[in-house]
Amino acid sequence: MKLSFFILLNFFFLSFLHASSVVYTSSGDVVGSPHNGIVLYEDIPYAQPPIGDLRWKAPKNISTKTKIYPKQDNYCIQRPSNLGGVSGEDFYVGSEDCLYLDIFAPKNTKNESLPVMVWIHGGGNTSGLKDLYDFSKIVGKHKVVVVRINYRLGPFGWFTHPSIQGLQYGEDKTSNFGTLDIIMALKWVKNNIQKFGGDSNNVTIFGESAGGHNVLSLLVSKQAKGLFHKAISMSGYLTSSSLEDAYNPKKASSTSEYSSISVLTKLSKKFDIESFPGDSKHEQEREMLYSLTAKEFFEIYAERESYEELPLLTNDGIVIPKIGLEKALSRNDHVNFVPTIAGSNRDEVKLWLSTARYFVDIDYSLIGSVLDIPKVFLTNEESFDAFNYYRSMAWRVRGVDSPLMALSNAGNNDLYSYRYDWDDHRRHVIADFKKLIGAAHATEIPLLTGNNDLVGGYPLSDLIYPPSFSKRFTSKNMMKLWANFAKTGSPGKSTNSIEWKKYLSDKETKSYLVIDKRRKLKMISESITLDSLASDLFQDDRLNNLEKCVVLLQIF
Repeated sequence: MKLSFFILLNFFFLSFLHASSVVYTSSGDVVGSPHNGIVLYEDIPYAQPPIGDLRWKAPKNISTKTKIYPKQDNYCIQRPSNLGGVSGEDFYVGSEDCLYLDIFAPKNTKNESLPVMVWIHGGGNTSGLKDLYDFSKIVGKHKVVVVRINYRLGPFGWFTHPSIQGLQYGEDKTSNFGTLDIIMALKWVKNNIQKFGGDSNNVTIFGESAGGHNVLSLLVSKQAKGLFHKAISMSGYLTSSSLEDAYNPKKASSTSEYSSISVLTKLSKKFDIESFPGDSKHEQEREMLYSLTAKEFFEIYAERESYEELPLLTNDGIVIPKIGLEKALSRNDHVNFVPTIAGSNRDEVKLWLSTARYFVDIDYSLIGSVLDIPKVFLTNEESFDAFNYYRSMAWRVRGVDSPLMALSNAGNNDLYSYRYDWDDHRRHVIADFKKLIGAAHATEIPLLTGNNDLVGGYPLSDLIYPPSFSKRFTSKNMMKLWANFAKTGSPGKSTNSIEWKKYLSDKETKSYLVIDKRRKLKMISESITLDSLASDLFQDDRLNNLEKCVVLLQIF
């Protein structure tokens, strides 16, 4: 009798828990699940799947509600990659049906109104997925709601060709489908996030690398106006192309001659479209593009050098102003005025330099030979450090100083900046990770999230991110400062009372927070330009003349 009673009581208790975690959204009913001390709501569709006739069109509102369950492999189509992407044996992974978001919420907060942070993942806008990033710790410790999203990538997210835009109308005439996906996700958040305990009038967008680039692009998109209230660009950049250059550039860049006309030329030859005249040709090309499966299209698209990529964000005059992203950021008639943080990492490019045989080599110790584990070492440390310094500082000038100064010129005074310097990686028998990686691109994300899975989990994560007071201090402060900014629009002070001051105290002095271990976390002021870098490079005896020419090309 007692056993039956307890079984029945347990059944009702579980049923109550299940019912209490159900949230009724505009997309359908979603059930939250316990996850590292918080509640996670997974794979909520925020737009109709962009498949069939909706390929290369602006995202559309969901018309039919469904029961929402966690899904497998619902990331957007991309080339396989073990670095911030998805591994795979084929030439592509993913699906066109990928417009989903996840929500991390503290427990028992449905009736609260908490700050909301929307994460936009990086990956060059050609790879990446929401599922890599676990924000449980910042959500649990600082009582914020975090949303992470997928958005269309590569040629499905950004594609410019007369056979597409020339035969479409309204927002469908854009080239920036991936950007509109992000905006659609923000609209969904505005309409639904209060049901998860979030405040729809206090939304911060934040992202790293291409995610930071997308944050900057939303600052000038009229469709995004009013959908967010603060912005954080981490290692972002300002690249945008004219419609002409995205379709058929008159002048090739130093790294790529690839454009949409290159893709269509290969497809037209395969499907014998060359013989169709004038407008009829574009109609035939359009019919072909929409009739191809994603795999058939991507197979042709992927026939290129690995470093070549289509021009992505375009100055289409619909989503991004015709004058381009960088110029639009300096115009108050284009800018969405919100408090903004922009920062970069001291050693942005070490992640790539440390894989180049020009700088590194491998050797085998006695133990390494037995275990088949090579030792990685620098062959020319001075040259490696010089390449890293000039290219990483040029990234800062272009991706941090340029957008912040442009925003200041437009009239935005709520600006903050940082440089991430933490590099207490382990010096190990197989490599000196402090020298090889340092404060490289994306290495701040595991400290911001408090999760090392992004770099592969144990044992690799412990080799690169050994447990230490230094790491705990830096991670704790990143979470605190980012959460403070999301709550109030000001990052405030670190745990050791260092105040993060504004970027510009006057029009000339640029100040930023150095994010590092306790004794190195500080505010500094300096003014570096591309011209000053070039001048320093000319006198730098760490590099020979040929190396200086290569660095100069890469800086400019």
